[in-house]
Amino acid sequence: MRRGLGQRGLRRVAALLADIGDGARLYGRYIALSIRAQMQYRASFIMLAVGHFLSTGIEFLGIWALFARFGDLKGWSLPEVSLFYGLVNVSFALAEAAARGFDTFDGLIRSGDFDRLLLRPRSIALQMAGRELQLMRIGRFFQGLVVLAWGAAALGLPWTVDRIAIALGAIVGGAFVFAGLFVLQATLCFWTVESIEIINTTTYGGVETAQFPLTIYRDWFRRFFTYLVPLASVTYFPILAILGRDDPLGTPHLFQALAPLAGPLFFAATLQAWRFGVRHYHSTGS
Repeated sequence: MRRGLGQRGLRRVAALLADIGDGARLYGRYIALSIRAQMQYRASFIMLAVGHFLSTGIEFLGIWALFARFGDLKGWSLPEVSLFYGLVNVSFALAEAAARGFDTFDGLIRSGDFDRLLLRPRSIALQMAGRELQLMRIGRFFQGLVVLAWGAAALGLPWTVDRIAIALGAIVGGAFVFAGLFVLQATLCFWTVESIEIINTTTYGGVETAQFPLTIYRDWFRRFFTYLVPLASVTYFPILAILGRDDPLGTPHLFQALAPLAGPLFFAATLQAWRFGVRHYHSTGS
């Protein structure tokens, strides 16, 4: 009996791994087709990427002007804040490029085109993620990477293996958080049809928020971006671990290093909400 249960469990795991591998191959094809289409107009792609690089660079000039006027921000220096800025912008660029399809989901609902996706024997979430890959976001990605590298160099941080691991975990975790927010925004469209702009306060507004240390905000605001939308878990806490700086909020180093795991967990939770929305979706009839 136990042997039979164990064999069934192994078969289920094998089937799950096969589905994941099949989905990854399909998503890779989506990406390849999107890149091929966008590279048909290389001059346009280059100009858009440069435009994103310059526009986000102007945002950092505003932060530089703030520190040039006041010197520091509650004990945080410009190079330290540059780590926040660089890390969150790299994460957001990855999420915006990979999950852009969810950000434009309200148009599919209004037009009734979402019904066509339901007829295809593939994961709906995978189809949405592969609908639109925006290569021009590479401008924001490299601009954030440049600022991140400058901040680390200005602080004289040696990039040890543990620091690199924490930084990569924070970037990936941050991408998961922002992708989850796009998924959550799309999920609400099942009931509201139109995209709710208040969600943008946690996506695009969340980028602005996470560019600065958590300690400068009020207590209720810190709780919101720690427990409900875990942006602090993928920016503030891992950067404390990278800097080796004590947390005024009292969190230990191990917690800070492992905090980016909240990103994939948050994304998994939003996917469950998405599946709930799909199950309760009523066709437009158009």
